[in-house]
Amino acid sequence: MAMWDRIKDQAKGLQQQAQGARGPAGQRQPGTGGSGASGGSGGSGGSKEKLVGLLKSQLGSLKTELKSGAYRDASMAMCALVAAADGSVDPAERHHVENLILQNDVLQNFPPEQLRQRFNKHVDQLMFNFQQGRADAMQEIAKAAKKPVEAKAVVQTGFVIAGADGYIAPAEAQVLREACTALGVSPQEFGL
Repeated sequence: MAMWDRIKDQAKGLQQQAQGARGPAGQRQPGTGGSGASGGSGGSGGSKEKLVGLLKSQLGSLKTELKSGAYRDASMAMCALVAAADGSVDPAERHHVENLILQNDVLQNFPPEQLRQRFNKHVDQLMFNFQQGRADAMQEIAKAAKKPVEAKAVVQTGFVIAGADGYIAPAEAQVLREACTALGVSPQEFGL
């Protein structure tokens, strides 16, 4: 729990900096649809929304460093695993995650069609044979472990996609923990 508190404090500091630069209207993160506080239990939705905002901000500051094919491919595998964390991906959910990917500032380093193709390839594999698709996606994710900045960014990308609705489901948190293990990143760094 202490990790969440630290991350909340970091998010609060970042939010205060952003308010100073943009005013109070700058608080809302695009893509959350305003459902963040109601998606969680009690008051935890807001803190998770802040965490997602913090991770999104951290990713944005690394945009110029995150241009490799390994980051792109690992991130698309991560997004597919998050989307399929509950064992299925309906067409509406696929479309929603695709939109989140295409609107993500850092992922705009890559042509949209490359992102769509890689994301959908992994989702299709997961839906055809979940265990094999999961193993293939984790193998793709693990390729980003060579560069620590990219490894953490892959987890952050997954966290941003998972938390876009202000709530990270237990199955999504499990996928994120497994990705941390594959990447050699401490899950505690993300409060997992």
